[in-house]
Amino acid sequence: MSGLSASRLSILVSFVLAAPVAAQGISFDGIYRQGPASACADIGQDGGSIKIENNEFFGVESMCRMTRPVNVVDMEATLFDMKCQGEGTEWEARAMFMKAAEGGLIMVWDGFAFQYDQCAASDLPAASDDAAEAPAASE
Repeated sequence: MSGLSASRLSILVSFVLAAPVAAQGISFDGIYRQGPASACADIGQDGGSIKIENNEFFGVESMCRMTRPVNVVDMEATLFDMKCQGEGTEWEARAMFMKAAEGGLIMVWDGFAFQYDQCAASDLPAASDDAAEAPAASE
């Protein structure tokens, strides 16, 4: 292998190794409303909300693993391969997730674009509510 070929290979390897790290810089984790009247606590239900956590997308009666992230240049956006399952079927697709200008999330999925508002913490049931009520119920 010539010195030039080794240099090119070294550069290519460094780009390949750096790309997944760079693409993981944007986090889309959160719970997002499907519409203004959607219940944030109803994750994965019609008229409820969607959730993204640790590169897993929880939609209406479905779940997708968000794999092979690719940053979109000069945008707060990432393109993912989606490996999905729900309602007894499995499928794969590509989807782009982008931070919305006024907060929230924009998702582009094969010809469709969706905008979701992020749920505020006050819109979600507190995990400590059940724990706080348990002692009172036993008194």
